[in-house]
Amino acid sequence: IKSAYAQLYYVHRNERLAREILDLMTRLEKIAQVRYAGGLSAQQDAIRAQVEQTGMKAELIALENERRQLQARMNALLARSVDAPLAEPMQLRPLPTAERLGFAALAGRVRARKPQLFTEGARIHSAEKSRELAYKNRYPDFTFGVSPIQYQNAVKEWELMLELNLPLQQATRRAQERESEAMLSASRTRAAAASNQVLAELAEHLAGVDAARRSEALTASSLLPQADLTFRAALAGYENGKVDFATLLDAQRQIRQAKLSRIKAQVEAQVRLAEIERLLGEDL
Repeated sequence: IKSAYAQLYYVHRNERLAREILDLMTRLEKIAQVRYAGGLSAQQDAIRAQVEQTGMKAELIALENERRQLQARMNALLARSVDAPLAEPMQLRPLPTAERLGFAALAGRVRARKPQLFTEGARIHSAEKSRELAYKNRYPDFTFGVSPIQYQNAVKEWELMLELNLPLQQATRRAQERESEAMLSASRTRAAAASNQVLAELAEHLAGVDAARRSEALTASSLLPQADLTFRAALAGYENGKVDFATLLDAQRQIRQAKLSRIKAQVEAQVRLAEIERLLGEDL
């Protein structure tokens, strides 16, 4: 549910950004038409702006389709009707601090809570008991029994039974012992492999959260302001006839890509966080 919500948030913000770019391209088309009417630019500029608008409209159709699919998936996960209304995802939950996402502390919690590791531990315990039984077959087995024999209303006799099993088939016994040792070794190996796999997944998702956090910070503090300044300079240059329309379109694409990169980094961190919580079995 958390991953689906994050993906729905991404599509919703992408859709909103596409509409903003569509409005921007409409304004740019008007500027191109004014410059063309004044003989300051070619008609091709206005046509390219129209082509960009058509492309954005087609992208909006694809985003709307993806949003509906995600809403249906979310309703299915929530055991609701697939066409039940859903509120727009307005914001993502805050990420835990870096201290709370330390590998050492989370690794201990994963080992203590992961059901898969409990299963492997139970298999090791079972294999140890099987080995103990196999080694007990080295020694003779005594069975002693006493039972009364009743005649009418009185016990007049007693029956004594003594049974002795001697481990004479040594080859079979040794084979059983080797088998039990091999089964125990295999169980321990599977448990270690399962533990390493779970911890590797944890480390992978923690690295993903850290990378997404740093990428989002870099985009917000550096890339996005630079792209915005580039677009403003290109727009002013196009209005003054110092740059061509292709340069303006390229600057527009850069600022959109920067905004998408920031949203994508935020969503990637949320998806990674949900995977970490899945391994832990609890919220962070």
